Parts: sequence; structure tokens; C-alpha cells
Amino acid sequence: MQFLRVLRQFKLLPGLAFLLLATGNVLAASPKSDTAPSQAATASTAAAPNQSGSQYVGSQTCEGCHDELYKSFMASPHSLTTKETHMTHGAHGCESCHGPGAAHVEGGGDKSKIFRFTAARPEEISKRCLSCHEASLEQRQFLRSVHNENGISCTNCHSIHHTKAEYLLTSKQETLCFSCHQEQRVDFQKPFRHRVLEGMIHCSDCHNPHGTMSGRQIRTTPGQEVELICFKCHMDKRGPFVFEHNAVRTEGCLVCHSPHGSTNARMLITARVNSLCLQCHPAPSGPHNQSGKAQDCILCHSQIHGSNLSDVFFK
Repeated sequence: MQFLRVLRQFKLLPGLAFLLLATGNVLAASPKSDTAPSQAATASTAAAPNQSGSQYVGSQTCEGCHDELYKSFMASPHSLTTKETHMTHGAHGCESCHGPGAAHVEGGGDKSKIFRFTAARPEEISKRCLSCHEASLEQRQFLRSVHNENGISCTNCHSIHHTKAEYLLTSKQETLCFSCHQEQRVDFQKPFRHRVLEGMIHCSDCHNPHGTMSGRQIRTTPGQEVELICFKCHMDKRGPFVFEHNAVRTEGCLVCHSPHGSTNARMLITARVNSLCLQCHPAPSGPHNQSGKAQDCILCHSQIHGSNLSDVFFK
């Protein structure tokens, strides 16, 4: 109280009141200046898409509109995309393939706001599938394959939602292959052929449709011979032999045989055996005149693929 009387005596009370008021205003204004940038930062964060996963809505949201597709999806091998595995980039289910669906949902099902395979270019489709399947030795060479170079994408042969066939193929393997490879279809209808039409052997037993480092997409690696494919079934021709037929080692099975089918016995590329042999062995003299049984060289040289007993491939 004594302090207040002194202030009144010297007329200092109004000045002190003004000073206190000014100080209060400064203190009141200070939190506002700190809060404004914080609010702006919060608004900026909300406006930017959250790359950590909030733009994903979950497969259950997709089920709400795409019930039948969801059921087929969950019954397929791709249902594994709802779980964390070494091949998936987050357990996003439908959105693992179609991309984040938040904008699609917010747009009331706007098709332009989601990745659609039916509207995408072949290379876009293949790269999206390979984001998971490139981890597989079977599919990792697809971008260098003849199929990819000719604009064939994964969905030309596989259906994710509408098939229960093996490997999710849209139809039987041979039907798919023959839809493009008409010349080979004719070969497999010839009298002497590999039994592809009967289902005893498949195109993919010899070829990898997803591509290899070898020509004709043969299931060998560079430096290996095509014969390794043939020897998987024709093991008695593999050897090694003490006496080898040079043609087998240097030029391979295809120098004498047509691999898909032929009108000639043993799937040979010529109708007569001697015509084939004489391509490398000029017309011999002496007992080998080309009349009668001498025309069929393998009547005597029966072990023509190689022998452990005879250097002229006698039995």
C-alpha cells in the first residue's frame, strides 16, 4: 500500500498501468506467432499424400463394389498379396496390382483414378507383374523375351480373376501357343511328331514362354546345347560314348531331326536315310553302292548316335 501511495504522489500510476498492459499484449501475441507456422505445417502435411500407406484403402473396401472379383481373387494364388511375403511390397491385396485406391474410392469409383490392366499398354502391364514375379527364375527374363518384343503381355495368356486353370492360363497351354504359332500347329498334326496334341508333352517342356538367354526361348543357358533338352527324354542317346558321332556333338539333333513333327519316319528332315547321310558323307564306293538295302545306312550303322564298341557305329 505504501508503494501505491508513492506512485500516486509522484503521478506514476498511469504509466505503470500502461507498461503492464503493453507487456501483457506482447506476451499474448507471442504464442500466436508460434502457433501460426505450426498450423500451416499441419495443413501442408494433410494436403500431401502419405507415402507410408495411408492412400491404401484395403481389399475389404474393394469387395464392397467388386464382390465377385474379390471372391475369385481370394481363391487364387494372388491372395498371398494380402500377406507380407518376400515377393510382395506390403500386404495391399488388390492394391498390390492396381495401385493405391483412395482416390478411386473418393471419386465414387472413377476409373481414371486407378490402374486398369484393360486400359494399359503391354509394357506397363508386364512391368507391374514383374515387380513381384521378377524374383522368380522362371519369369525374370521376360523383358528380353521374343514375346515381350512382339507386344505380348502377361494378361494375353494369364487371367487373374476369371480362370481356375493351372498357372491361371486363359485356356489350355497348347491352344494359347497355337493361336500365334500356326506353323508349329501344323507340324504337330503330321504323322511323325511329338505327342503335344495328346497331352503327353507340352510346349513349355522345351521352351520357356517367359524368355531365356538362349535362342527360340529354349530351356538352356548360353554355352549349353539344345541337345540337353532332347536328352531329358531321350536319355539313351546322351552318352558319353567311347565313339561319338561328330554330327551330334558339333551340330546337334536338329541337323537330322525336325523337333515338332515330320512326314518322315523318326522325324527326319529327309524322306530317305541315305539322302540325309550323304549330306555329310559323299557317295561311298565298294559295297556301299546306293541300290538295294545300302540305301538304309542304319541297317548296319545302327548305333548312329554313338557307340561304346564300334568306331563305325555297328551294333
